[in-house]
Amino acid sequence: MTIEITGFNWVPDFARGYVRDLRPRWACEEIGQPYTTRLISPVPPKPAYYFDEQPWGQVPVLHDAGIQLFESGAILLHLAEKDTRLLSRDPQQRATTLAWLFASLNSVEPGLFELGNVTLFSKDEEWAKLRKPSLMADIGKKLDRLADALGDRDWLVGEFSVADIAMVTVLRNADGSELISSRPALAAYVERGMARPGFRRAMDAQLADFQPAPVAA
Repeated sequence: MTIEITGFNWVPDFARGYVRDLRPRWACEEIGQPYTTRLISPVPPKPAYYFDEQPWGQVPVLHDAGIQLFESGAILLHLAEKDTRLLSRDPQQRATTLAWLFASLNSVEPGLFELGNVTLFSKDEEWAKLRKPSLMADIGKKLDRLADALGDRDWLVGEFSVADIAMVTVLRNADGSELISSRPALAAYVERGMARPGFRRAMDAQLADFQPAPVAA
């Protein structure tokens, strides 16, 4: 049965390959789950019907055999329930995987999201210049703890899981930053994730869906 993932038909160059529908695409590629894409424009006005599916008009949205849901973390959990390659059925392994899935989105991603605002969207604002040093320090502390928790394992819970899809895509938001490059364990971890064939297929598929200019929905 084919799953439908909603993504954007255009984003600025700096965002290409980083839009969050990459996460469910990657999960589907890892388990051989066929999917199609429904593309909408990120440029207002977005279709009125879409706000009934996603209150903020963001992507992704998933449709799967009559089930509809939004938020990439919820979608990853839904997809992971389909295959033990993404989520173990062992009670403790499952619990640890879910903890790391939520940690990636709740403990790690918010700081990196704020950093993007400080260094890109609001970089010329005085408040952003003042905020950056303490923000970098706060994120660094969290990444140090993440590196310690990862240790010498390839993946967060031993075997590759849905938690790694979430965490690698989160850490990629700091790709090229000293936040990652100065922590060799995390840099290697991100590289391992990006080297997976499933990731490459998902990335290629997302990039292929983008148009060269904004397209109305």
